[in-house]
Amino acid sequence: MTLLANTPKPPYYAVIFTSVRTAGDNDYGETANRMIELAEQQAGYLGSESAREDVGITVSYWTDLESIKNWKANTEHQEAQKNGRKLWYESFKVRISRVERDYGM
Repeated sequence: MTLLANTPKPPYYAVIFTSVRTAGDNDYGETANRMIELAEQQAGYLGSESAREDVGITVSYWTDLESIKNWKANTEHQEAQKNGRKLWYESFKVRISRVERDYGM
C-alpha cells in the first residue's frame, strides 16, 4: 500500500476536506475507516490521501463532478456528515478542484 494516491493523467477532480476535531473519539476512527472503504466502492473514485495534526486534511480524487455528487448523496456518507457536524468537528471546509496538471516522483 502506498501513502500517495495513484491518479490517472489529468484532468480529474480533487475534493479537499480540511477539519479541526472536537475532543474525544466518539466512534470517529471507525467511521472514518468505513468511509474510505465505502468511497472505494463508488464509481469514479480514484484514491485518497490523508494527514492529521492540528488540522486534518483528506483529499479524495474523482473522475468527474457527477461521481462527487453521487458520493455526497450516499446515504451512509450523509449519516457520517450529520455526525461530523454534531460530534466530531469544531470546524471544517470542503473544496472541490479540477486537477489540470500533476507531477512527481
